[in-house]
Amino acid sequence: MASASVLVSRRDGAAALGALAFLVVVSAAWWALALWPTPGETPAWLARARYICFNAGPSGLPDASGWLLLIGQPLGMLAVLMAIWGDAVRSGLRRVLARPAGRLALGACALLLLTGLMAAAARVATAQNEPPPFATTSGSVPDTYPRLDRPAPDLGLVDQSGARVDLETLDGRPALVTFAFAHCETVCPAVVREVVQAQERLRGAGDPARTPRVVVVTLDPWRDTPSRLPTLATNFGLGADAFVLSGTVDEVNAALDRWGVARQRDERTGEVAHPPLVYLLDAEGHIAYASTAGGTEALVELLGRI
Repeated sequence: MASASVLVSRRDGAAALGALAFLVVVSAAWWALALWPTPGETPAWLARARYICFNAGPSGLPDASGWLLLIGQPLGMLAVLMAIWGDAVRSGLRRVLARPAGRLALGACALLLLTGLMAAAARVATAQNEPPPFATTSGSVPDTYPRLDRPAPDLGLVDQSGARVDLETLDGRPALVTFAFAHCETVCPAVVREVVQAQERLRGAGDPARTPRVVVVTLDPWRDTPSRLPTLATNFGLGADAFVLSGTVDEVNAALDRWGVARQRDERTGEVAHPPLVYLLDAEGHIAYASTAGGTEALVELLGRI
C-alpha cells in the first residue's frame, strides 16, 4: 500500500511539473510574440498580430491592456495550477532538487528566464528608436492600419433615458463605441472628448447617414448606476444621438467581456485601469477598426474608410 501511494505521489508530481513546464513554455512564446525584435521593418503579419493581441502602438510595444494580458495571464494560470496541484508541484520540485542533474536543469531554466526578462527590458528601452510597425503614408493613419471586419457583440444595456440599447438601436449608421467612467479624471475625459469631436466633424460634413452615433459604456457599474446616467451624459457633453450605458454589475461586466475590454479594478479605491479603446462600427454592425489613443483626426480618417 505504501509503495503504491508513493508511486501515485510521484506520478502526480511528474504531471504537475509537466504542467508547470508547459505553462513556462507557453508564457515564453507569448512574450516572444509580443516583444521579439525583428531586423529591419517588422513584417506586416507580425505587426497586425501584435496589434490585435496586445494593442501594440507605434513603438511596437503593448499598451496597458496588452501588458495586463502579458503579465496577468501567466500569473493567473500559475495561480490556478497551484490551487489545483500545489502540493504535487512542491513535492515534484523537491524530488528534482534532490538530484544534481535536477538542480542543474532548474538552474539552467532560471538562467534562461532571467535572460529573457533582461532581453524584454532591453527591448522596451530601445523600442522608441525602432521604426513604426506600419508603413506610413501622407495621412495621419497608415494605409496598412489593420481592419478587423468582425461582427460586433451585442450591448444589451440601458441608456440615460432608461431605454435598452442594442446594436439595432444604432439604426444602420456608423458608430464609435468607447468605454469610460465618471470618476476617471485622466484617460476617460480625453477619449470621450475625441469621439464627440469626431462625431461633430462628420456631422458638419452634412451627410446624416455618415454621422456616427456615439456609445459610451461605463467601466464602473458599481457607481455609474442607471439613475446617474443623465448626469454622466451631461458631464461628457453627449448629444441627442449619443448614449452612455450601464446596468447591473453582472450585466455590464458581461458586456465588457463580450467586447474584449481589458480592465483592472482597485477594490480599495474603485478606480479602473483600462486602455483608451475606441471601436469603429460600420452601418451593418461590424467592427471595422479598433483605435487606442489615436486622437480625433485618426478617428475621422478611419471613419472615412468605413
